[in-house]
Amino acid sequence: MRIGFITGEYPPMEGGVGAFTHELARALRALGHEVHVLTHRRADGSNAADGIQVAAEVRDWNWAALLQAGRWARQHRLEVINLQYEAAAFGKVAPLVHFLPARLSNFPMLITFHDLLVPYLFPKAGALRYRALLSLARSARGVIVTNVQDEQQLAKERGIPPLRRIPIGSNIAPAPPPDFERAALRAALSIPEDGVLIGYFGFLNASKGAACLLQGVASALQSGVNAYLVLIGGRVGASDPSNVHYAESVDDLIKRLGLAERVRRTGFIESAAVSAHLLACDMLALPYVDGVSFRRGSFMAGLAHGCPIITSTPALPLPELHHGENVYLVPPEQPEALGEAIRTLAESPQLRARLSSCAQQLSEQFTWRRIAQRTADFFLEVLTESAEGL
Repeated sequence: MRIGFITGEYPPMEGGVGAFTHELARALRALGHEVHVLTHRRADGSNAADGIQVAAEVRDWNWAALLQAGRWARQHRLEVINLQYEAAAFGKVAPLVHFLPARLSNFPMLITFHDLLVPYLFPKAGALRYRALLSLARSARGVIVTNVQDEQQLAKERGIPPLRRIPIGSNIAPAPPPDFERAALRAALSIPEDGVLIGYFGFLNASKGAACLLQGVASALQSGVNAYLVLIGGRVGASDPSNVHYAESVDDLIKRLGLAERVRRTGFIESAAVSAHLLACDMLALPYVDGVSFRRGSFMAGLAHGCPIITSTPALPLPELHHGENVYLVPPEQPEALGEAIRTLAESPQLRARLSSCAQQLSEQFTWRRIAQRTADFFLEVLTESAEGL
């Protein structure tokens, strides 16, 4: 198939949607498909060595971009187009992207919703945004969601085209630099031999519970754990302006809790360095406010690296997750429970080893090859149904 992706962000831009699109495109290319990407100009310089044809040409996601998308699709004679939708990735003019299916009506378009969440800065616009999402979904030939919550939500709505849940994979492969030594990296971070290094991976975002994490670390320190925290990755990302305000509040909280000497920051680093830092941690703490789900790239990266992971109880049961076996679950937004979990794992190397081994086993269900094959199969199903309906 000749497959086109439209995405608001793409490497080297920072952001989970861009990283996801890149990994999926690579995996589809490895399966023998021709892959094209239309994205923002800030992704100029993306590596074309993987055989993906990237058009980093969009200045703004405005009316001109809609015309540009039409020319791009016709030029490459695309058989299917997949819009990677997350509102923040398209900036302030995200609503204009909703006109893409109509503008590209001659091309089968499927939409991947990375979440159906209400923007943090505009909670009162939630109902309006959801109605807009429903309209966008109904205008597509098919819809992909990444988690069971969104699947159940859309399945209840009328007029939704064929719907498929396909999880994301880890955007970070367990591939540290060739000279990686765990002890050396921990020493470079000034972690003492008896120190317990807790990792947090991802942007500082209100939904990811960084404030709860800091309070949990403070609680663990009070219980006698020699805890240190490393914030792995970029600070706020390229898309969501709400992250900036939240990151500033996190900085203030670090000062108020007296954790400045306990917190390390990597800033934005290459994937190999991210992998090394994940492997250097004793545990990963990801206290998502809305509960853990398989749409979270940071969680998927932790599984792939065999990290002992403390995270929030999912909003809906996830049968793949087993507390104390492949993940350690705590209630959302309860710092004391998080601090107690940190202490429990710190005092039990056997528990950490079991969590690590079982996390890696679980991650084998989410390889990019499997994800790409399921995606391609769904594309073909939609194309076949569309052809039969003519």
